[in-house]
Amino acid sequence: MDIHHIRREFKKQKLELNDLRQDPFDQFDDWFKEALNEITLDPNAMALATVSPEGVPSLRTVLLKYCDKSGFVFFTNYNSRKAIQIQSNQHVTCMFLWLPLERQIIIEGRAEKISKTESLKYFASRPVGSQLGAWVSNQSSIISSKSILLSKLEEIKNKFKDGKIPLPDFWGGYRIIPHRIEFWQGGEDRLHDRFLYERLEDQWDIKRLAP
Repeated sequence: MDIHHIRREFKKQKLELNDLRQDPFDQFDDWFKEALNEITLDPNAMALATVSPEGVPSLRTVLLKYCDKSGFVFFTNYNSRKAIQIQSNQHVTCMFLWLPLERQIIIEGRAEKISKTESLKYFASRPVGSQLGAWVSNQSSIISSKSILLSKLEEIKNKFKDGKIPLPDFWGGYRIIPHRIEFWQGGEDRLHDRFLYERLEDQWDIKRLAP
């Protein structure tokens, strides 16, 4: 398949150093608000890369559920492939790709489990179907058919039919605590604007990178 002709110019806007906020979390907040206005499908979707004990990387899409000055939070099954890899190597990278805005954000950092209280607060806010789904799936395990999941779903529905659905002890959140955050704005002639924030003790250093 020959696809070399698929190309386009990036002409939306430029990014200069004086356009940036001093704190990358503030800059992320500004860009994320624009993404919420411009992108109709899953602006909070981010690619998350982890590494196995053997040094083999793996990648999947997860959903950012909230962020603050301490980091970026997503939720998962603690028995999943990603969680097992995080247990052996906390270093992760995630990326937001917002093509309609011609923007990317790449975040490198350390993933840590959030508190059970914090996970419970979010779990309680989920739709009932999502709460049940967390109990049903042993994420990343091999199954012979989807009927196994549907059968387990009926079992779980019956188990919790008379009360609140509790937080599974194998499910919860991770916070990515960043040490590097790159903001990428597409530019004409592939001369993209890239700015890297690096944490230096209690402050952030900002550098422009070649495209």
